[in-house]
Order: sequence, then C-alpha cells, then structure tokens
Amino acid sequence: MNYSYVIIDDDQESILKTKAIADGFSELSFIGSVQNAVDGLNLILEKKPEIIFLEIDPVHVDSNLSLGFIDTLHKYLTILPKIIVTTQEKNLAFDSFQYEVKEYLLKPVTQSDIIKLMLRLNKSKREEEIGIVERAKHTDNSPFSSEQKMPNELHPLRLCIKSYGDHRYIDAKDICFFQADNNSTDIHLNNGEMITAFKTLKYFEAVLSYPFIRIHKSYIVNRNYISRIHNGNSVCYIKNTNSRLPFSKLYKGNVEQVISDFANGNYLEI
Repeated sequence: MNYSYVIIDDDQESILKTKAIADGFSELSFIGSVQNAVDGLNLILEKKPEIIFLEIDPVHVDSNLSLGFIDTLHKYLTILPKIIVTTQEKNLAFDSFQYEVKEYLLKPVTQSDIIKLMLRLNKSKREEEIGIVERAKHTDNSPFSSEQKMPNELHPLRLCIKSYGDHRYIDAKDICFFQADNNSTDIHLNNGEMITAFKTLKYFEAVLSYPFIRIHKSYIVNRNYISRIHNGNSVCYIKNTNSRLPFSKLYKGNVEQVISDFANGNYLEI
C-alpha cells in the first residue's frame, strides 16, 4: 500500500529531518513541503496528498500553523487526508484528538514512529476494504454482478513473458520471488524453475500488488511463500526451498507489515 504525503512546517530543518526518515519507506511518496498555512492549503488542494505531516506549534507565529488549519481544510474537502501532527509539545495532544487527528508524533520523528504509523494505516485501510467487500456481499439490490465486484478472485493474475515470439504464461500464485539481475529479472517458481524476464525489478514493483512485496533492492517476494522471518539475520525463508532472501533496512517496514498481517489472521503463537 502506497501513500503520497506533504510536510507543512515552518522550520526548514525539521522538514528535512522528517523527510529523511520518511524517505526510508518505499510506501511513502513525497510530493511537497511548505512553511505556512496559506501555501499549505494551496499545496493540498493542488496535489491531493493522502497524508499530511502538520506542525501545530510553529516557531514563527505569522506562519498561521495551528489546529485551526484543519477547520480550513473542512471548508474545501469532503474527505480529509490523514492528519499526522508532528510537534515538540506533548500538551497539545488532547486538543489534537478533538480535531480527529489520527496520529500525534513528537519531534524529532524516528524510524520507529514511521514503522508503527505505517502498520496502523495499512491495518485501517485493509479493514475499510474488507468492510466494503462484506457490505457488497450482503446488498441484494446491488446493480453489479458478482463478477464485477470481485474480478481478481474470478480472474487471478497471469503473467506473459515474451521473448522472440515465445509467449510463456505463468500464474502469479506460482511465483515465489523475483530476483534482480542487472536490467533483467529472474522469476523463481514454486516448482523450482527459474524464468528470466527482460524487465527491471523496479518495473515489477510498480505493476504488482498484494501478495507481492519488496524486501530488498534485489528481491520482491510473494508473502504467501514466506515460511520464516529471522529479524536478527535480516533473512526471509521461502517454503519448500533452500532459498534465504535478505531484507534491508530500507524495506524493513514491509517485512514488519508481513509479520503484522500474519498475526492478524487465523494465528496461534507458541
């Protein structure tokens, strides 16, 4: 799950620190920053971010940054982005929650803060998606057929690897992981076979979604084939193979999300 974000803060150094931490998470896409309320409103209306990191206790009073900025957004937007307050003041937390602020982070923002934030946001989004599907299932007068509601369930993803007139078809569910090899990518299947596609790993990251997730500059893994995650060694083990895929700090948030997803399912920890 990916989220675009902006930073609204009157302290340029603070903006850079927050952005430096957020840049370590592939799910977060930076689209701008400003240092006052007027420019902040214009940026949000133009770029339509999904997340706003907002300072509400500015160094410079004339920036007009405060919780009142949220009231201004309500005048123009029916649905507000997720508001993440970032400030040094603990005593403004209660007031923030009265404005339906979802998260309150104390500066300086840390990597741990963003990991927890991403886990909560992803969990909330999944719950919303599940709720939509469940409501659709129980709506008798829905104008859509079951095929229109659940196209991915009825038509699972199939990849076609083309090379010199050869068309090789692969069911996505049979793919264990993708491995970068310069400007091509090796696709490892659950039967032990390996197929080379002349596309970069970045290409596959852009076109694939759940259950595929990037864990390293060289690897995208199908989370359904993960049998073990060793945080100490930063390694994921792949079912029924000898493959051990490393994961890097840059993508550790994705691995934490997999751990959280497993724990939220039909799960018994011993």
